[in-house]
Amino acid sequence: MPPPSARRRRSLHPLGLTLGVGLAALGCAPTLIPRTGVFQGLVSGVLLAAGYLLGVALARLGRRWWRVSPSPVARAVGWVLLAMVLVPVVVLAMVSGYRGQVAQAALLGVRAPTVPDWLLAVPVALGVLVLLVAIVRGVRALPRWPRRVVVGLGVVVLALALVSVAGIPGVNPARAALDPAFAVQDEGTFGGATQPTSPLRSGSPASLLSWRSLGRGGRTFVSSGPTPTALAEASGRPAVEPIRVYVGLGSSDDAAERARLAVDELRRTGAFDRPVIAVLTTTGTGFVDAEAVDALELAWGGDTAVVTSQYSLLPSALSLLLDGDRVTAAGTTMYDAVRAAVDALPPGRPRPRVVVFGESLGALGSQAAFSDVGEVRDGALWNGPPNSSPLWRSLVAGRDPGTPEVRPVVGNGRQVRFGGGSATPFLTTSPPAPWPAPRTVYLQHPSDPVVWWSPRLLLARPDWLAEPRGDDVLPTVRWYPLVTFWQVTMDMIRAQEVPFGHGHNYGPESLDAWMDIVPPPGWTSADTARVHAVQEAGGLPTPGA
Repeated sequence: MPPPSARRRRSLHPLGLTLGVGLAALGCAPTLIPRTGVFQGLVSGVLLAAGYLLGVALARLGRRWWRVSPSPVARAVGWVLLAMVLVPVVVLAMVSGYRGQVAQAALLGVRAPTVPDWLLAVPVALGVLVLLVAIVRGVRALPRWPRRVVVGLGVVVLALALVSVAGIPGVNPARAALDPAFAVQDEGTFGGATQPTSPLRSGSPASLLSWRSLGRGGRTFVSSGPTPTALAEASGRPAVEPIRVYVGLGSSDDAAERARLAVDELRRTGAFDRPVIAVLTTTGTGFVDAEAVDALELAWGGDTAVVTSQYSLLPSALSLLLDGDRVTAAGTTMYDAVRAAVDALPPGRPRPRVVVFGESLGALGSQAAFSDVGEVRDGALWNGPPNSSPLWRSLVAGRDPGTPEVRPVVGNGRQVRFGGGSATPFLTTSPPAPWPAPRTVYLQHPSDPVVWWSPRLLLARPDWLAEPRGDDVLPTVRWYPLVTFWQVTMDMIRAQEVPFGHGHNYGPESLDAWMDIVPPPGWTSADTARVHAVQEAGGLPTPGA
C-alpha cells in the first residue's frame, strides 16, 4: 500500500477545487456567442483546471509560512462542508447559465441548447480537468532527469512561441515550422472552381499569372462572381464583365513584387479605365469575402476592378498571432502600388476611384496603409476589424464624449462612421451631420468577438462592458478577470455560426456601406433595395466564370 503522503498527492486538493469550481461557474455566464453544452464544457473545463492548478500552487506556497496537519476526522468534515458549498454553486451556475444561453440564442436568432445538451457541459468539463491534471501529475511523477528534459522542452517551446508572436523582423520559428504543413492545403480548388477563360481574370490563359500560382483562395476568387443576368438586374444597367486580379504566393514571396505584378495585371486587363478599383486585403489563407465583392460588382453592374494578393498559408487564427508583418506589408504595398499607378496616369485622363476593403485580419492589413483616416483619398470599408488594429484603436479611443465604444462617433462623423447590425443596417448614415467624400466606414457588431478580443481582457474591464451593452449583447453580460478573456477567446471560434448582423457575420451589410462610400451616379435607396433583393435570391457565385 502506498504511504499516506502518496495517497494525499493523488487526492483532490480542497483549495484547488474551490478556485476551479468558482472559475468554472463564472464561465457558465453568457458572453457574445451562444454555446452548446459541449462547447460550454470546454470553456468551463479549462477554467476548472486552471483554477485547480492555481489553488494547488497557492497552497504549496502558503505551506512555507503556515503548516497545518488536520486530523482525518477534521479532513472528512472539511470535505463534507466543502461539498455542501460547491454542489449548490455548480447547480446554480448551470441553471443560470442555461437561462442565459436561451436568452442569448433568442436575441441572435439561433437554436437554443436543450436541457440534455446543456448537461453535457458537466462531464466534458470534468474530462478536461482530469486530462490536464493527469498531464501535470504525469510530468511530476517522472524521474528527475526525464522530468527536467520535459520541462526544459516546454520552456524552449514557450520561448519560441513568444519570440514568434513578438513580431521581430525575420525571426519567426513557429511560422517557419507551420508554413510547410499548411502549404499542402493551398493546393487544389474549393467549391468546384475551374480555370477561367475570360482574359479579365487572373489565372486565365491570357493572364500574366498562372492558374497554379494563385493558391486555393485565389483560384476560388477568380473563378466565381455574379452572373451577367444578376449584374444587369441588380444595377439596372447593361452588365459589364468585372475584372478580378489576384496574385498568389506562387508568384512571389515578396509583398512588393506581388504588388508590382498586380499593377501589371491591372494594366493588361484595362482596369484603369474602370470607374472604381477596389484594393482588398485577404484573410490569412488568401480567401476573399465574396459577399462584399459581389455587392460592389452588383451595384456597379460589373464596371469595377478588384485586386488583391495572398500573403500567408496559415488560417486566420494563427495568422493573427504570427503574420502581423506579412499582413501589414500586403495591405500597404498593394495600396501604395495601385495608388501610384493611378496617380501616374496622363493628365486629363479620367482616374478611377481607388477604394480599400478588408474584413477581420484583412481589415488589420488594409488599415496599415494609412497612419490617419484623413489619408484615405477615395473611400474605405473595414468589416470586423481586430481589436489590435492601430488605426481603429486610435479612432475609438478619441471618440466624441458620451458615445459608446460599440457605436462611437468620431469628429461628429465628418470623415469616418461606424455601423452594422441586422436591426439597424443603415446606422452608417448617422449622425445627421454633413459627411463629405471621401468616406470611411467601419462595420462592427457589438457581439463580434474578433472586434473586442484583447489580452487586456485578462485584468481590465473594457469600455464595451462598462458602458451600456450593444443591441445584440445581453444586459446581464459582465466582466470577470481571466474568465471573460477565455470566454471571448472561445467565442471567436464560433463567431461566424450566427445569422448575419451578429457575431463576425457581416453578410449583405457591406452593400449599404459601399453605397455610402462609392455609389454609382444618381443612386437611390430604391436601387440599394433592388440589389438586396438580387442578393437574397441567391445563386450569385458561379465557379468557372
